[in-house]
Amino acid sequence: MARAVSKPSLASSTAAAVLASSTDDAAFATTLAKGLVVLEAFKAGTTLLGNMELSMLTGIPRPTVARLTHTLAELGYLRYDAERAKYRVGARALRMVHPLLADMQFRQVARPMMQELAQSVRGTVSIGLLDATSMIYVETARSGDVGPHVPDIGMPISVAMTAMGRAAAATLPPADADRLERQIAAEDAALWSAFRDKYRAGIAQCTSRGFCTCWGEYIASIHAVAAPLFHAREAKQSFSINCGIPAFRLQPGQLEGEIGPRIAALADSIRAIVRAAEPAAATRKQNKKGART
Repeated sequence: MARAVSKPSLASSTAAAVLASSTDDAAFATTLAKGLVVLEAFKAGTTLLGNMELSMLTGIPRPTVARLTHTLAELGYLRYDAERAKYRVGARALRMVHPLLADMQFRQVARPMMQELAQSVRGTVSIGLLDATSMIYVETARSGDVGPHVPDIGMPISVAMTAMGRAAAATLPPADADRLERQIAAEDAALWSAFRDKYRAGIAQCTSRGFCTCWGEYIASIHAVAAPLFHAREAKQSFSINCGIPAFRLQPGQLEGEIGPRIAALADSIRAIVRAAEPAAATRKQNKKGART
């Protein structure tokens, strides 16, 4: 019987990174991993790709890519554009997202409050989920023209460079927080060297003030504040909430003096909603367990 190789509890950033590090794992399904590597090659700006392009992006030989794309298209996860002889992500990929989002019921309750804040400051308010060294948007609200960065569900952004990432890191248990720092440094030593001090200062700000700031470090024309939400231990999920505003709309001192406290207060309200829902969720879980036995 093959022995599974132990992995860090924080997932690697990409399927390609996991594939590269799993050559000695006899239980690892390499073909499945390669299929996921192909799917992850499709990103904003690269939504239509041919087999040769996918081979160059992934490092997987073209004949193997051709078999993978054909299979993924047959399953509905890719869609073949015969006119261009290229593939795009298929509608079935959306099905994979729904179970994850459906478990985050607090998003729907939080959204009206998020929209109210977004409209009042003429910016964006978003909830993010920590995924390795990235934050993934899982809910967002915006008001009008918000500049060059328009958050959308499923979009990844950097942990180290953003207020949202630093606020999520502030929710982690110490061992996971240390592991995350090592992972960021291992994946991009230059980025970690450039942002390490600001990253750690942001986490400290979350502890002392309930929010942290980012002055155009990720996108120069957007300033942001973010607050930790919570770390779901059982699911190993860490959430934070941010508010991004075009820099030209901000008055001196407004980001820290007004919007920061407001995002922290909104985080408090969302946590209260989550805490109120926990007893009911625990009861449902126990009832399901009893029904099975």
